[in-house]
Amino acid sequence: MRGRALPITLALLLVACADERPAGGTEEERTAAAALAYDPSAFDTISWASDSAALARGADVWKWACASCHGERGGGDAMFVTEAGDTLRGPSLVEPNWPYARDEEALRRRIFTGTVAGMPHWGLRGLTYRDLDAVARHVREVLRAEAQAT
Repeated sequence: MRGRALPITLALLLVACADERPAGGTEEERTAAAALAYDPSAFDTISWASDSAALARGADVWKWACASCHGERGGGDAMFVTEAGDTLRGPSLVEPNWPYARDEEALRRRIFTGTVAGMPHWGLRGLTYRDLDAVARHVREVLRAEAQAT
């Protein structure tokens, strides 16, 4: 139950406080809070009607949550402005040596917790575990596969 209640609660808080920053004052505090909130067992109960349904949802999540920073195809070719006003470029997720290429758990955790360098703490911003699973699959099975094919 905890795995489902937390994302629902976070989503409600996100809607109620859309203009407020996630809990905690600094990026370090928010990243630590996200790391504490992360529950890897929440993925144990996720099922999809088909692989194509999971990948379609992952593509949708990618478009609104990830592409503006990492680029349409995950190559790190997009620029974004942080809440502090810094202009950054998201890293490429399709490079052969990308550290999360073969570690599904680490990729999901990274998406949930974000980074102190500007990646949103998606778990604190209401991204559900189901959406985390879908977008992680999209990165691994679509974006990285497309990059390797070219």
